[in-house]
Amino acid sequence: MKSIIYYTHNVLEEPIFSLAQGSILKAGLPIVSCSLEPMDFGKNIVINLKPGAITMFKQILTALEASTADIIFFCEHDVFYHPSHFDFTPSADDTFYYNVNVWRWDYPKDRAITYDFVVSTSGLCANRELLVKHYRKRLKTIREKGFTNDRDPRWARRMGYEPKDKYEHWRSEYPNIDIRHKGTITKSKTHLRDFKHKPDIKTWKEVKLDEIKGWKLKEIFDYVNPTPTHTRDSV
Repeated sequence: MKSIIYYTHNVLEEPIFSLAQGSILKAGLPIVSCSLEPMDFGKNIVINLKPGAITMFKQILTALEASTADIIFFCEHDVFYHPSHFDFTPSADDTFYYNVNVWRWDYPKDRAITYDFVVSTSGLCANRELLVKHYRKRLKTIREKGFTNDRDPRWARRMGYEPKDKYEHWRSEYPNIDIRHKGTITKSKTHLRDFKHKPDIKTWKEVKLDEIKGWKLKEIFDYVNPTPTHTRDSV
């Protein structure tokens, strides 16, 4: 059984917040959401904490423990998910899988970028028990080493945000859209100058929004039409 966990700090401008949720609902899968404020989105669990990296990890674990599904898709509040993303089924229970078919939108500009391989927690899918074990261990490590939301020690940077004990990539039929806006927790990284370790320049691509297959982002965001139209191949 497949399911979705969704986590948000509830501080996000419209229409990103509601439109991202709308893209997730199109999957038709059960949702467990963990937020910092009550919201009507799947089975909602509220935790009273301040926004930050540790809070996000606690939200993820809370949602994972509340889910009863075998396979979990991670969904974040500022990513548009294409329905084809949820067609994926992991082939092994001991592996983390990342959808690397993703464009980073340099919001609100008419510009998006991608490169091989864009690995992000927002594209993660894996066995629920494997994920629960990982995030319990991650939070235990944080407690023992004293990492706090307003610090970024070297060991925490090495640990990163993504589980990578054993992982593989996959590519959905159509891409997800990672909206890189001014409120993102991690650096937007929509220009080569933003990277300390540069991605392979041969795989770096920059396009206008209309060039992204499977999406009509200008219509969705009222660049052209006030009422968006959605189909499976044109979300």
